[in-house]
Amino acid sequence: MHARTRTRMTRDNTAVLLIDHQVGLFTGVRDLGIGELKHNVVGLAKAAQVLRLPIVAATTARDSMWGHTIPELQAALGDVDIHDRSTVNAWDDEGFVAKVALTGRDHLVLAGLSFEVCASLPAIAAQADGYQPVVALDACGTFSHHKREAGLARLTALGIEVSDYATVMIEILADNADPLANDVYAALDMSFATLMGQVAAGIAT
Repeated sequence: MHARTRTRMTRDNTAVLLIDHQVGLFTGVRDLGIGELKHNVVGLAKAAQVLRLPIVAATTARDSMWGHTIPELQAALGDVDIHDRSTVNAWDDEGFVAKVALTGRDHLVLAGLSFEVCASLPAIAAQADGYQPVVALDACGTFSHHKREAGLARLTALGIEVSDYATVMIEILADNADPLANDVYAALDMSFATLMGQVAAGIAT
């Protein structure tokens, strides 16, 4: 694939990549709370499913080093196959890249643990291959604030977008009149938005 002019993410052109949200790696996260990180990545996965976006999930050295995907995310993913590999950069694994290619999507929302390696390195490689990646920062985690800052600086220098887990899904939702809107907000666990929608509906009646 060749580099393209930046275009908007839609339900027809976007896939979600969830990389290495594994039990062992979670024990080292220091840049945000573990509970918050779990909440955010699970919300991202659930909202992607509501919007019918393909999800490609992966682990690294699952049985020898870092353990299985956290149970909360496994439950949210349901029957989504989680691809295991040995490579540090998921984009160096032919099977993983093949799964991404099979989605037929050229816009990628990535989240990984750690942020500066498991999310950023595939994003950098995917961009070089012509994809348009966006890293959902708050569905990633890493092992110090310095690593987070260094990772952000690198992505900025390379022109790779960084956003948050909710904004990318809401951008794809696009219209609050969409019949899926309440389900998307509920999946993102934005209870205040769902509540306000219920209040507004009550007022209208």
